[in-house]
Parts: sequence; structure tokens; C-alpha cells
Amino acid sequence: MNLKQLYYFKRLAETEHYTEAASSLFITQPSLSHAISELEKELGVALFARKGRNVKITQNGKRFLPYVEDALASLENGRMTLQKNSAENKENIRIAFIYTMGEYVVPQLINKYSLSPSRHNVTFSFTQGTSLTLLQELKAGKTDLAICSYIADEPDIDFIPIIQQELVVVTAKDHPLARLYENEVDLVETIHYPYIYFSENSGLRPFIDNVFMQQKLVPDIACYVDEDTAMAGLVSIDYGIAIMPRISALSYYNVHILTIKNAIPPRYIYLATMKERVLSPAIQSFKDVIINDSQKIS
Repeated sequence: MNLKQLYYFKRLAETEHYTEAASSLFITQPSLSHAISELEKELGVALFARKGRNVKITQNGKRFLPYVEDALASLENGRMTLQKNSAENKENIRIAFIYTMGEYVVPQLINKYSLSPSRHNVTFSFTQGTSLTLLQELKAGKTDLAICSYIADEPDIDFIPIIQQELVVVTAKDHPLARLYENEVDLVETIHYPYIYFSENSGLRPFIDNVFMQQKLVPDIACYVDEDTAMAGLVSIDYGIAIMPRISALSYYNVHILTIKNAIPPRYIYLATMKERVLSPAIQSFKDVIINDSQKIS
């Protein structure tokens, strides 16, 4: 006796019609007849009697039916309980990241992590924002991992460099600097033009401030923005020039990109976690993927 035979018996008892029962079970009529015949042999009794082109459930079949229904119902309840527990046991990884990481890097990291069958029970929640906002979320326990700029004076946060980015000067296509310089420029040549500058909400702001300070230059600031795409958009309409990371999104804007002649260190993007917070195995394994693969992906 097997489970299929019990399902077949129950359905045939409901319809008392081989063709209809077989059709609803998506099997052939001979397959159904064989399964019922084998079940009757094992039980040693007839469960159905022929009645013209149909069948009629016998008294033995009627006695057997409630037990089959109870058994199948119990098995179905067990299956549903297991599925419910499986859904409840899904682990959610909360990751926060600066806007530029959402275009390509984070989706590729998620894809790489999810390729392992053992990780199919993991879901993700996402938060985007400036580095300062993301670190506030991290400290408040609202996110597990943050991909952002380094922020000083955060003794409880562990910062691990994961991506190196080159800083470039970006101008509108028809800007005088674009006409004068094809590939690279010294920052001193840019200082006479108004700058679109990162606001204090941006984790990149202290880094850019330090670049100008080291070069002993003071930029003429036209306006402040929080993030890279807003900066690129304003540059494209010639509202000002900018120093910003060389990101893939720049290809979507009508801008001219110049490398910087001056000796400027690269900008790093970091993975931030709370030092004293214990990570679950799933979060730790995703953290390892971020550390090992972010630079390759970017």
C-alpha cells in the first residue's frame, strides 16, 4: 500500500467513475485500474463493484474510506506545518548601501551569494541613503551590514575597505575645460570655475575637503548635493564642475571626464559592521562574499 494508491482510491470513491477520476488525477485509466486492483489484492477485499460503465463503492470500501480520508488529511496538515515552519525560519539579511552601489554592485553580490542552494532560505531587505544615514541605521540595529564611506569618530563600528575608486573631474561636454583638456587636468586649472560640491551629509565630503586642502586650493562652490547622480545631472547642464568618483553611471550623462594630474589617493568604499554585534551564520557568509568579491564586481 502506498500513498498514491490511497489518493487514487479516495478520488474514485468520490466520482465512482474511472474515466473522470483518472482525468482529475492526470493519469491514464489503465494506471488507475491497476493501482486500485493492487490495493484490493493487498487488503484482500473488493473496494469497488462494476455497475455498467461505472463503478460502485462496496461496503468494505465505505468502511475503509473514512480511515483513508483521515490519514490523507493528517498528512496534508503535516505538510502545511512543515511549509509554515520553513517560511518562518527564512532568515532575512538587512543590507544598507550608498546610492551608487545599488546600480550594479549590490545586485551582483546578491546574485553571487544566492547561487548556493544552501542559501535559498535567505531573503534580503534593502536601505539606501547617505553614509551618515546608513551608519545611524546600523547603530540603531535597523540594518546588519552597511556599504558606505568611512566616517571618523565611530569607535563601535568596524570599517573594512572593499572597493577602490578613482576620483575624476567631471564637466559638461561643452565646458571650456572639456575643450582645453582631452584626458587629464591639474586641479589648479579648475579652481576658477564654480563647483558642485558634496554636502556634509555625504561621507565623501571630508575626503574631497582634504584633497583641496592638500593642494592648497579653495573651490568656488555653487551648490551642495548629497549624492553622485544628482551631482552628475547638474554637471551635465553646466551648472558647475565636480570632483567625484569615476562611476559607471557617468556614462548615462552628457559629461566629460578628466583624470586628475595631481597626486590624489584613491577613494575607498567600506563595509561597516558593529564591532560587538554577533552575526548569524547567514549574515557572516554574505559578509565574506562582500569582502572577497566587491572589488572584482565593481
